[in-house]
Amino acid sequence: MVTTIERDSAVPYYEQLFDILREQIAGGGFPDGARLPSELELCREYGLSRATVRQTFLKLETEGFARRVPRRGVFAAKPSESSGWIIQDSQGFLESQIQHGQGGIETEVLRARFTEPPEHVAQLLQTEPGDDAFELVRVRSLEGRPAMYSTNWFPRASGRVVSAAKDVLDGSGSVNQALRGAGFITAGARRVIHALRTPPEIATALGVGEDEPALRVGSLSWNQDAIRFDYYETWVLTDVVPLEVNVAAS
Repeated sequence: MVTTIERDSAVPYYEQLFDILREQIAGGGFPDGARLPSELELCREYGLSRATVRQTFLKLETEGFARRVPRRGVFAAKPSESSGWIIQDSQGFLESQIQHGQGGIETEVLRARFTEPPEHVAQLLQTEPGDDAFELVRVRSLEGRPAMYSTNWFPRASGRVVSAAKDVLDGSGSVNQALRGAGFITAGARRVIHALRTPPEIATALGVGEDEPALRVGSLSWNQDAIRFDYYETWVLTDVVPLEVNVAAS
């Protein structure tokens, strides 16, 4: 387990500290209810600013690994099991489910290819006319029940990374982890949710009627240089996978 901050890593410092503390909490280094080091103590130990440590604490609270008690400090917590998808977090569905101990997730990759993206996708990704994008289409099931139909589009640079990620292409790996490993770190994203009738191909894959509504989450991600590297549209059956929003005091 990494226990130091890697100064030359593309991963933001607050996320590195989050990973360190999360592993310590999950591994019993900080038992449930134990007080975590203070902001000042963590600043000194890891050479970080207080703003960075605060961001880490907020992420720990949001993910359920910590709880703040006013005037007392921040305490370790054990995340509750969840079958939902926390849509305001930078993690994808697979990562969040594994983190919360959820099993029974199966992924079927339907298409993985470079192709000309739809016009609205090209505009969102700000690609040049005629440029191909890498299209990744997957269906995810939870405990044998179809739950999500997702289509990701990646411009050439991030598309080459995903197209070479064998674990992603066979359905066992995380797109986010493959991208992060290549330096594509999400600095921001915009997610829009609509309740819409499911198109025929998607309705068949999810096992619902063509006129039956589902929630469609459209998400555009960019890095710290404002370069857009991923756009996806995910259709979610919320009776199988509810969408979750966590609220934590800042």
